[in-house]
Amino acid sequence: MTHDSDIKLDVEASEEINDAWLRQERSLVRKLDLTLMPIIWVLYLFNYLDRNNIAQAKLNSFEDDLGLVGNQFNIAVSILNVGYVLMQIPSNMILTRVRPSLYIPLWVCVWSCLSAGTAGVHNFQGIVAVRFFLGIAEAPFFPGAFYLLSCWYTKKELALRTAVLYSGLVLATAVSGLLAAGIFAGLDQVRGLAGWRWLFILEGAGSFAAGLVAIFFLPDFPASTTGSTTWLLTPEERQIAIQRIERDQVSNQESNHSIWYGLRAAASDYRVWVIAFILCSNHTAYGFNNFFPTITKGFNLGNRTVTLLLTSPPYLLGAVISFCVAYSSDRNKERGWHIAVPMGVAAVGFIISVATLHNSARYFASFLYISGCFSANALVYSWGSTSVSQTSEKRACAMAIINVVGQFGNIWSPYFFSPSDSPRYLQAMLLMMSFSILSVIGCMVMKLILRKDNKRILKAFEGTGRTPVLYTL
Repeated sequence: MTHDSDIKLDVEASEEINDAWLRQERSLVRKLDLTLMPIIWVLYLFNYLDRNNIAQAKLNSFEDDLGLVGNQFNIAVSILNVGYVLMQIPSNMILTRVRPSLYIPLWVCVWSCLSAGTAGVHNFQGIVAVRFFLGIAEAPFFPGAFYLLSCWYTKKELALRTAVLYSGLVLATAVSGLLAAGIFAGLDQVRGLAGWRWLFILEGAGSFAAGLVAIFFLPDFPASTTGSTTWLLTPEERQIAIQRIERDQVSNQESNHSIWYGLRAAASDYRVWVIAFILCSNHTAYGFNNFFPTITKGFNLGNRTVTLLLTSPPYLLGAVISFCVAYSSDRNKERGWHIAVPMGVAAVGFIISVATLHNSARYFASFLYISGCFSANALVYSWGSTSVSQTSEKRACAMAIINVVGQFGNIWSPYFFSPSDSPRYLQAMLLMMSFSILSVIGCMVMKLILRKDNKRILKAFEGTGRTPVLYTL
């Protein structure tokens, strides 16, 4: 929690910003955009391909082959997030003390092996065990990758880069249907293996290869001389990377860099919990993600291949809208409304899905709730990161707490989708609509909190002749 005594007046960097400095900064950002962003994006795409294969497998012989009955499929979906939650905070605490260029690719390779190993399970107990450990292995990636981005990019740059990163999730979900359609049509029963088993094997192998490549392209932290910065950046660019992040910090920084202090500071900051509430509401609202192929099948617009192909367009549109919303958010230096409005659009989509039996109208509604949820979700992370960054340790722990709480939405939302309610899932649609509205309310509360904090910072800087860095509303 921020107190007046925490606000310091001497946080501005003293180095003069001149044309040469700006040219080197542009060179630095360009190099990061050509190395760090692409490899993180590819890894995140594979992260969600591996995680969401189960949704596509449901349209193959997955449930019959494993003998799943009742809500056992829902449990298999949900259990991944239990492992994910357990590993989040410990992993981000470790990340501040290790080399991200090795730590992140290590976990990518581990989850790839576990995902491919899903092809070898034969019963409910096996799929639950694999999914649980898959959650543990995948947990370090997203909060770790986002924390790494926040160490290199400034607030005005972060929302768009987060949207680029998050588009990997959206496009993975879109492409997974296309890949599944091809694999089910071409490899089903090849060498005696069902199509869903080939799906896990091939995509697991792809993400393993991406993990190995990432070792050579990921940087460590700006102040370090390891990772890709050894061949990518000049000493001057590394110094500029440090200076510009120092300049970008909100003017209430603290000097205690203990990991445990960072955890206590994050846990006692009410802003962390408000952002966590928003993210949990958002994650709950897109609980449709693991059931969208089944929802699309219920539209009766074609056979299995057509159904899988039709899962892609809403996500592709969602990726485009995510970029537009993030660009607008960066350009206008605003977060709250750029999250609340898309979530309002998502709520409209859920209402349409409940209100009509017309299949084409319900398919149209899916464009609204998918675009709304995904374009809003990327901004929650960037808003949280820039709102709770008094020390790097606090930021790492805060982002882990936010992501952990957010995952509870992924744990309970699969249980909204009762098999007896398929394929309309009225209960699920109503609940997801409700959580969309809760997200909007959370955004308004967060804006009020940060506006009050900004007034306190401005008051502390009165008469100093300096312009403080304020929170982004």
